[in-house]
Amino acid sequence: MSTTMLTGAALAESHVPEGVTLADDQTFTYRQLDEFSSLDPQIVEDVDGSDVVRDLFEGLMNQDADGNLVPGVATGYEASEDKKTYTFTLRENAKWSNGDPVTANDFVYAWRRAADPETASPYQWFMELMSLENASEIVAGEADPETLGVTAIDDYTLEVKLTAPLPYFPQMTTHSTTFPSPQSVIEEHGSEWTKPENIVSNGAYVLEEHLPGERSVRVRNEMYWDNENTIIDRVVALVINDENVALTRYLAGELDRTDIPAGQYPSLSEEYPDEAVSFPRLCNYYYTFNVSDSGPEAFKDVNVRKALAMAVDRNIIVEKVMQGGQPPAYTFTPAAVAGFEPPTLPWTEMSQAERDQMAKDLLAEAGYGPDNPLEFEMVYNTSEAHEKVAVALSQLWKQKLGVQATLANMEWKVFLEERGNQNFEMARGAWCGDYNEASTFLDLLDSQSGYNDGKYSNERVDELLEQAKTSDDTSPLYTEVEEILYEEMPVIPIYHYAGVYMLDSDLGGWPVDNVEQNWYSKDLYKIAE
Repeated sequence: MSTTMLTGAALAESHVPEGVTLADDQTFTYRQLDEFSSLDPQIVEDVDGSDVVRDLFEGLMNQDADGNLVPGVATGYEASEDKKTYTFTLRENAKWSNGDPVTANDFVYAWRRAADPETASPYQWFMELMSLENASEIVAGEADPETLGVTAIDDYTLEVKLTAPLPYFPQMTTHSTTFPSPQSVIEEHGSEWTKPENIVSNGAYVLEEHLPGERSVRVRNEMYWDNENTIIDRVVALVINDENVALTRYLAGELDRTDIPAGQYPSLSEEYPDEAVSFPRLCNYYYTFNVSDSGPEAFKDVNVRKALAMAVDRNIIVEKVMQGGQPPAYTFTPAAVAGFEPPTLPWTEMSQAERDQMAKDLLAEAGYGPDNPLEFEMVYNTSEAHEKVAVALSQLWKQKLGVQATLANMEWKVFLEERGNQNFEMARGAWCGDYNEASTFLDLLDSQSGYNDGKYSNERVDELLEQAKTSDDTSPLYTEVEEILYEEMPVIPIYHYAGVYMLDSDLGGWPVDNVEQNWYSKDLYKIAE
């Protein structure tokens, strides 16, 4: 057995640097764009919701400020020689907010629940991605959830069996889908179990208040095993749909963190050099074509898809529209991903003028032109930044190709549903890595992926992604996938994200070096002004 024990010594020391005086009021207030999808670890599917769930619940492993694994409910783990069995040792002082101990059975219950088709978890496929034994059969409805490869050896020992060795498996346990769930509470309250009056959680915070579409408040969980080292007492998330309204409220001192509106980073970083930040993030921004049976006939033609992708001047989008340090995207996978070397693709070698000429030729070849203009609708979720990008894209296509793209925006939950049901022609997409490895992005275009919203299907891509799960050298496999995506263009990569925030100078501990941006309020602190 190879053993990885993560020591708690570093955790025992305070995370506040020497010489820092803490503020009397330890309240952290931040802005989120939309109402989150859920607070149920096995149901939540959006970034804002996952940020809240990471405070309310704690999984086997957490991440530190640099994105490295640190102990969560587990103090460490052992991997068998063949890397197909992982044994996690759970801490005996972990408790639920009602005082009950957190045991290995709570993880077994949660993981079975995530894989069970009856739960209808949007992240059900993640259990397959983790290569858990029998996960594929359970997801397909062909096996009982109780056959999942996860077992409570005793209250504080969790054994996980995989169908294939997965070198990044421990990293996947920082994802909310793998967090424990309180079985008795869920059985008693059903879908109402996450309401403030019902919820029982095991993270550093408990839910005190939730006004959907307005705000949610979480306060310290006195039962949390490391409560004595938590400094932030209260976390307030305010739903503010308009970036500019949020910025005004930030500048008025009402928020400690907000997103910088598209185009405003250069001026804000000059005016507030200690507060405006931009750093690489493990996220991509793209538009997806609906190539399913319900999709428009035009998008079934690769020349049309390629023409639209070629005509996007990404430098205009990142330098004139976003202006926040975002790199333009010519691959689906961001360069910030650990161990990923973006391949040189034909369009990365071309000038924009050459790409534009190619776009015109391809569209003409597909039979579209002044007498027969290409028309379609593109949808995005309500946000000023998304709107600016959509407007810019539609203008570029109109000017260069005579294409008529009409824009439609939707409220977040409606957008997720319509896109997931292929009820669109072209839709905005964005993905933030669930773990730091290229497969977290490329697996979205596997024909079986729950988030393959355009229903793109390529047998060779599926085969390469399957091989990558057990390969010692994934680079040539991922390179070939990106080459196929360039040739077939099922999605249009636009840019890769940067974290572009206003962070109050009295907020300490924000993990700007964690490219996944998995942050925990328990690691933050407010400095006396």
